[in-house]
Amino acid sequence: MAGGAAPRGAELLAFARFRESSKRPLAYGYGPRGLRELREREFGRLAGTVYLDHAGATLFPQSQLTSFTNDLMENVYGNPHSQNISSRLTHDTMEHVRYRILAHFHTSPEDYSVIFTAGSTAALKLVAEAFPWVPPGPESSGSRFCYLTDSHTSVVGMRKVTMAMNVTSVPVRPEDMWSVDTRGRDAGDPDSQLPHLFCYPAQSNFSGTRYPLSWIGEVKSGRRCPVSVPGKWFVLLDAASYVSTSPLDLSVHQADFVPLSFYKIFGFPTGLGALLVNNRVAPLLRKTYFGGGTAAAYLAGEDFYIPRSSVAERFEDGTISFLDVIALKHGFDALERLTGGMENIKQHTFTLTQYTYTALSALRYPSGAPVVRIYSDSEFSSPEVQGPVINFNVLDPCGNIIGYSQVDKMASLYNIHLRTGCFCNTGACQRHLGISDEMVKKHLQAGHVCGDDVDIIDGQPTGSVRISFGYMSTLEDAQAFLRFIIAMQLHQSDGQPFPQTTPGEAGAVSESEALDARLITVDTCSPSPQEDVRTASRVGDDSPSTVDAGGLYPHPPTTTGTQETPPEKAAGALHGGLGPHVITNLYLYPIKSCAAFEVTKWPLGNQGLLYDRSWMVVNHNGVCLSQKQEPRLCLIQPFIDLQQKVMVIKAKGMEPIEVPLEENEQAQVCQSKVCADRVNTYNCGEKVSSWLSRFFGRPCQLIKQSSDFQRSAKRRGKDQSAGATATLSLVNEAQYLLINRSSVLELQQQLNASDENGKEELFSMEDLISRFRANIITNGTRAFEEEKWDEISIGSLHFQVSGPCHRCQMICIDQQTGQRNQNVFQKLSESRKRKVNFGVYLMHMSPDLSSPRFLSVGSQVLPVLKENAKHHDLPASD
Repeated sequence: MAGGAAPRGAELLAFARFRESSKRPLAYGYGPRGLRELREREFGRLAGTVYLDHAGATLFPQSQLTSFTNDLMENVYGNPHSQNISSRLTHDTMEHVRYRILAHFHTSPEDYSVIFTAGSTAALKLVAEAFPWVPPGPESSGSRFCYLTDSHTSVVGMRKVTMAMNVTSVPVRPEDMWSVDTRGRDAGDPDSQLPHLFCYPAQSNFSGTRYPLSWIGEVKSGRRCPVSVPGKWFVLLDAASYVSTSPLDLSVHQADFVPLSFYKIFGFPTGLGALLVNNRVAPLLRKTYFGGGTAAAYLAGEDFYIPRSSVAERFEDGTISFLDVIALKHGFDALERLTGGMENIKQHTFTLTQYTYTALSALRYPSGAPVVRIYSDSEFSSPEVQGPVINFNVLDPCGNIIGYSQVDKMASLYNIHLRTGCFCNTGACQRHLGISDEMVKKHLQAGHVCGDDVDIIDGQPTGSVRISFGYMSTLEDAQAFLRFIIAMQLHQSDGQPFPQTTPGEAGAVSESEALDARLITVDTCSPSPQEDVRTASRVGDDSPSTVDAGGLYPHPPTTTGTQETPPEKAAGALHGGLGPHVITNLYLYPIKSCAAFEVTKWPLGNQGLLYDRSWMVVNHNGVCLSQKQEPRLCLIQPFIDLQQKVMVIKAKGMEPIEVPLEENEQAQVCQSKVCADRVNTYNCGEKVSSWLSRFFGRPCQLIKQSSDFQRSAKRRGKDQSAGATATLSLVNEAQYLLINRSSVLELQQQLNASDENGKEELFSMEDLISRFRANIITNGTRAFEEEKWDEISIGSLHFQVSGPCHRCQMICIDQQTGQRNQNVFQKLSESRKRKVNFGVYLMHMSPDLSSPRFLSVGSQVLPVLKENAKHHDLPASD
């Protein structure tokens, strides 16, 4: 298709046709009752949500939680280390659960023991510490710890324990294990009992690749050795990812150690796992520390300790989470009742995965270029070689990777939950993405760490996107995800936007329906912002009202004596040489994530504009709410009266309520978090909490940052002294955020030009300005010139530019209605080469405010250009 005309339409694979064309029988669902009924009955909380992170954590059904809760309400479970009736009930129930676990894996207490742990990671740590390692010596080369490089971080981390014991660790690449010639045991030293351990995942948590379970027997027998050394090989099978959707028969594949995390299987409880230990290996394990319940006898004043006889009692230090163990019984019951067993889950999830892979890999741009790059070691031909995981990156028409952070943010706008990054599997991430060891170290020096949103460095991806299916996943989930990819990258060639599903309609397509994706021809691979822009108009009459620093309630915009240029003239000075940069609007946001309060003149505080983000709304758990979770926050309108020392809060349908600006000395200090920072706050009282709770329909509270609490800015520019002394309110990253009207105008033109039906303007300037929630709005000569500024001066005030604001999904929320529109984020992402930067952060360089200082509309802004164009991205502003 390259070089030819764009196709009129490209039909995505219909599910019915996909099943008919399959070379193998494909199972979907669990019987006549259907998945739709299962979802409505057991997972009603998923309505409007497409959850595709089951490899991270699957979801529990309602009946499991109900059954477990009823169990707790009807029975008394005591500490299993006691001997009373309630304790015996706990002990016996836990033993029953152990049997249930072993039966689930087709084995028995005669062959395996169940050691409960805090999760698979704790189980791996236990093996590392208890394995009978032999360090090298005069007569021995020592043990080897070998692990597949496509292993979870928790497996690789075992090498730190072995290093402390002077035991050699050997990373083994998957291709090397595949190429090992199977042979008989080395005859050079047939009696050697030197213990070695090989760890590998049954299923890669990165790509879903399923490695052969036959390796267990081959390695233990010496026919497939990870490294050629004499000795006896033991095998640890990391089954945490695999057993979430597949059966594991330990009577056939007798691994020595099998770590598990139960939330991967049931969704609940979390924080509970197990290590299944082959009883033939258990006597070799060595214990150092001993905790309560593990000792048959010991002396406090002498080094005398006798462990308990059973493997579980010897290694389960202290009182284990016995109520969570009891919850497992209800998890097994629910899983069996709803699905009929793991084999059914295996077939169902693979069908969805193969369908999605087939459709996703067929997506093409008009040039024939693929829309995604999939990272896999299989062709998704069988559940024996591929789990229900698809790992990929989205590409632009030129084949450049779109950062996973941008994909994640767009997915959230469609209420699609997926996972991004390297998934705690650096080895697989490096292998599939071509990231060298030197590049990993370079990325770290550049500030990238595991789990952040730095997705592209020097044009290279640092991670990818992963979707994964669970037993309750549906065809509608898969199709909603495919629609999202199409809507994000492709549009109909006739100019009509591709039909988007709203969160409430996610996946509402029958099995037999085909998805029709029409593609749009892309004009260029490297769109660049326009160099020249038209003059921006003033914010219209429906913009937020403004007040002077001494005003009580909003009133029409007025000029003040401190203004150097009238705002009407300031707004028109956009072209080079036509006039200076001037402040056209000033906003503060007294309550974090709530509506703006526009002023014409306002005093500065030590943390930014006085009272900017001094308050925030928290839920019943004390967690800060933002518009990402609660868009209706934008409908809460705060107004500050400096003379009366009150903040008046208004909202439609609610009576106004007043909150004092000064702290109540009797108020109890509590702690909360903002951007991972601990902050000291106090509760503003039951009256305003009740007001907010009525408005949102759920328990909420208003809290204020304590005046004596200092929160320092984390990130600094080149002026270290300014950064070191900067303190923050409840903002995310910096004291001030500035945007340029010319930048807004360019975005407005791009958004409105995309409407090819001749309709009236879709986005007004005031609408877009309000979405970016800046403090300082200036006119400009060119779009995005502010990103080239290093410092600015406004009168006697000096500000350091900390860097651009890397935007999040909040810019998609209409600040007047609370409604979402994905177009703003998507268009900004396209026009800014996938980096959704808009506006720059400022830090006050002269923090001494012993005498009153003010910012005023009409004041001239004098920028100082950077010496070079490099800058650091900062996370999104609230």
